[in-house]
Amino acid sequence: MSKQALPGDDLTMSDRLEKLLDIAEDSVRLRGYHAVSFRELADALGIKSSSVHYYFRQKEDLGLALVKRYEDRFFAAIETATADATTPTERIAAFMSVYRLALNSSSSLCLCGMLGAESAGLPTALAAAVAQFFKRNTAWLEAAMPEDLSADARERKARHALAALQGAMMIAISLGDHAVFENTVQDLQSTLTTQPRQ
Repeated sequence: MSKQALPGDDLTMSDRLEKLLDIAEDSVRLRGYHAVSFRELADALGIKSSSVHYYFRQKEDLGLALVKRYEDRFFAAIETATADATTPTERIAAFMSVYRLALNSSSSLCLCGMLGAESAGLPTALAAAVAQFFKRNTAWLEAAMPEDLSADARERKARHALAALQGAMMIAISLGDHAVFENTVQDLQSTLTTQPRQ
């Protein structure tokens, strides 16, 4: 992508792309994929709709770019948060702190959580990218759990934790009460590193 600014524009092409993605991500997280249009994004940037098509031929391309950027940032944040974590409990707490930060910094749903709720109506490639985000979350949690847990237990616990975190974000936002999220985190932390009941 060119670094040059467009005539009469003080933003470089890459800066404009990042701004476009920022606006699109905020819009999708607040209102969903189908509620966002290229015209709306163009208006927010003060450009023509055709200029949005310069970056993304169709809306699916924009969605894929959003998910990739979100996933890259999410797992970079996890890597930073877990840099000093040495135990399963510390690693899992750090993982949950990334979800907490996402909630507290925007009071909106996880991008992939919002897209996941719409997955039945998303383009196939975009729905697959969202599913991959959740699979990667699950795999990360499984690997963070104690080795003495069976593979089946780790998988079940990881999926349960992910579903609980996503649901807690949704309910916390709906009720305007982040304590819902914190209570869920506390409950999860007490169960994820222990053997399940037989």
